[in-house]
Amino acid sequence: MASDSFNRSSSSFILVGVPGLEAFSTCLGILFCLAYILAMVGNGAVLLVLGLDKALQAPTHCFLAMLAATDVVMVTSVIPKMLSMLWLGSAEIGSVACFVQMFLVHSTTAEESGVLLAMAVDRYVAVCHPLRYHALLNGRRVSQIGLAIVLRAVLCMVPLTGLLTSLPYCGSRLVPHSYCEHMAVASLACAGPGTSGLYSVAVSSLLVGMDAAFIAVSYGMILRAVLGKESLGKALSTCGCHLCVVLLFYVPGIVSIYCQQFPGAVPVRVQVLLADLYLTLPAALNPLVYSMRSGQIRRALLRMLSPRKVCA
Repeated sequence: MASDSFNRSSSSFILVGVPGLEAFSTCLGILFCLAYILAMVGNGAVLLVLGLDKALQAPTHCFLAMLAATDVVMVTSVIPKMLSMLWLGSAEIGSVACFVQMFLVHSTTAEESGVLLAMAVDRYVAVCHPLRYHALLNGRRVSQIGLAIVLRAVLCMVPLTGLLTSLPYCGSRLVPHSYCEHMAVASLACAGPGTSGLYSVAVSSLLVGMDAAFIAVSYGMILRAVLGKESLGKALSTCGCHLCVVLLFYVPGIVSIYCQQFPGAVPVRVQVLLADLYLTLPAALNPLVYSMRSGQIRRALLRMLSPRKVCA
């Protein structure tokens, strides 16, 4: 019987959703569904426009395409299963599917952080070194940056996933989360999270801390460069919108990471909602803040939607 219990518990997990808010599952599902639709439509439109319009091949547009593709993978890896759980009661997820979801979620968040940093550096070079922009950010350099972002995320997340899959899961299989979040799954292991927990906190702190610091420095140097110039108002408007979305991505993620190290400091439902927030809300807002504010992309989208009415 013990062996059967172990096999059943290790073959799948049960997602709890948002603990304490089970009565509001329909409302939560509607909100997440709307966020998913906005993210897919917005990021899909950005990818379509950038893919079809050959004039949009600047480094800025390449980074926007990377951001949109990352957001699509991020929300698709989480929200469809979340909606199935909230609306249909389909809370069970196989162990392989759970670990794949975990890998996708955490690798895409690492990639998003890297892309946001690359975009901040791109803006810094464009504003502070405009004459050297194309020399510093040529096609080859942009490809190398994109490859480095993906490799960094994969190389950081493969060991973490490996550490978790090697743990024995012989007790409860109820994941107190709305998706297979690392610490929520690791807490179910018989042996405890141990090395995987320390590795997760160390890597997350290093990636988030370095990226956030460099983003802050980049925007600080941009504002210093335009201080006292006519373009100050435009720079403040652009940087302000960008920084709001960056904060929406980093702050809930940081709080979620460290709250799990101090059980009881923040209610579990608040931790889960914060983790859900930093996966869904930035993905829905990024196309509006980063892409649709660009006149080139707006005109290209209008040309695609109504080619007879919009002049080239």
